[in-house]
Amino acid sequence: MVGRAWRRLVSLARLDRQVAASTQASSVAAARLEVLMREHRLLARWLTLPAPEIWQAGPPAERAVPAGGGPLRSSVCRQESFETRWFHDWMARLGHRPRYHRKLWEFAYVAQALEERGVLRQGCRGLGFGVGTEPLGAYFASRGCAIVATDLAPDARAAAAWASSGQFASGREALRAPGVCPDDLFDANVEFRACDMNAIPPDLTGFDFCWSTCALEHLGSLEHGLTFIERSLDCLAPGGVAVHTTEFNVSSGADTLQGGPTVLYRRHDLESLARRMEARGCEIAPFDFDLGNGPLDRYVDLPPYLDAPHLRLAIEGYASTSVGLIVRKVQRT
Repeated sequence: MVGRAWRRLVSLARLDRQVAASTQASSVAAARLEVLMREHRLLARWLTLPAPEIWQAGPPAERAVPAGGGPLRSSVCRQESFETRWFHDWMARLGHRPRYHRKLWEFAYVAQALEERGVLRQGCRGLGFGVGTEPLGAYFASRGCAIVATDLAPDARAAAAWASSGQFASGREALRAPGVCPDDLFDANVEFRACDMNAIPPDLTGFDFCWSTCALEHLGSLEHGLTFIERSLDCLAPGGVAVHTTEFNVSSGADTLQGGPTVLYRRHDLESLARRMEARGCEIAPFDFDLGNGPLDRYVDLPPYLDAPHLRLAIEGYASTSVGLIVRKVQRT
């Protein structure tokens, strides 16, 4: 059965290439190509999806253990992180059912990094970039933090695409989460502003922390994303903390997507960023590039993406996962 499926997959791939190579493809050929591609993706998923008993019930709470080895590092998303006590604790606080999805890891990672560094407390100020409809701003407000949440202006060209996928905040009400933050605290502590991450307004300064979850890879190029991280530090008070997640290229340390709607960062891109940060006197948490070796670390999700398991995904021929970066702005002496 598996052998037949593999032969069918190879046959479909060959037909895909033949149709795609034709410069005179008719509408019928284009429709056929779309059908072939869908079959290709379905077969590939069927052949590689881990056994349901591994992931269907979500990360096992009974095996969840505390994080070891001190505070979080700048690290990649991997299966073992979902099976820690801190991940389960954050899912409860943020109102999500624990499941193997990298976006949930990003939420928990950002919150855990900020918690460990002592900035989720009454009177601290936080700045969120490209927040979409994520629950982090509401939760931070529930802790007494004054939050400025930002996203694209509703009339921005890219806003319509993000809105169609439910990942765009048109205003403060899109961030309200009564199960995470009581309305009175939300109203008192959350402000919304439109903000282009490539042109951060100069008055956004003096914050104790800032964050973004998989937003900076959509700024047009690798360099635009790295520049954004540097610029986000200008928004912080001395001693402030920035936590950002973005796309990490699992397939290649050489070739990557360098420009366009989504870019994929490589290890050496991030190591170069660390040197830039250190040259500014900032401290970046040590890197942990261990990709993991669990069955869900080896599975690459194909579009249309699953609700779970979704740790690694295919993007234009590359396998990618999330990576988190933690930077502290230098204290002035």
